[in-house]
Amino acid sequence: MKKRNRKVYSLLLVMLMLTCLLWNSTLSVKAENEKKIGESYLTHQEEAEGTTPKKVTRGEDLLTGYSKIRRMGPEKLYAGGSTIAAHLVDSVGVSVMVERAKEGDTEWEFYDGWQKFNENTDNVSSWKQMDVEGDWYYRVRCVHSANEDISSSFTNGVFIEKKSIFEL
Repeated sequence: MKKRNRKVYSLLLVMLMLTCLLWNSTLSVKAENEKKIGESYLTHQEEAEGTTPKKVTRGEDLLTGYSKIRRMGPEKLYAGGSTIAAHLVDSVGVSVMVERAKEGDTEWEFYDGWQKFNENTDNVSSWKQMDVEGDWYYRVRCVHSANEDISSSFTNGVFIEKKSIFEL
């Protein structure tokens, strides 16, 4: 009985390893087929988020920063960013840039931007809902600052569809 259990166990282990190998190879193919412009993937997801790099030394004042974009419907998006300081600082800021590109492009183009600064606090956020031109990928890129510390973040590109003739 023990030899039979070992054979069943070995067979199950081999099947599990084969399943993992097949699953991993399909993930690799998917990653190779995804299109990128710069460091941002072009996606059809509802939203995308980005954060400041963990490996970058930010000094003593800047803790982290976030950027976010969300599809709100045809030709509408929600975009913005937040900056968090490590403690109360004289000035904390976020500069938000919305950029766009078509699938065949090699770089992002500036679409809109704004900035916000708060004084004597440890955070700032700024968000907008925007009407945009459809049939483009949009991403958000932010510059985060706390006193003299500066870093940046960016999202992947989110496809914004055109309005249908029934929505006009």
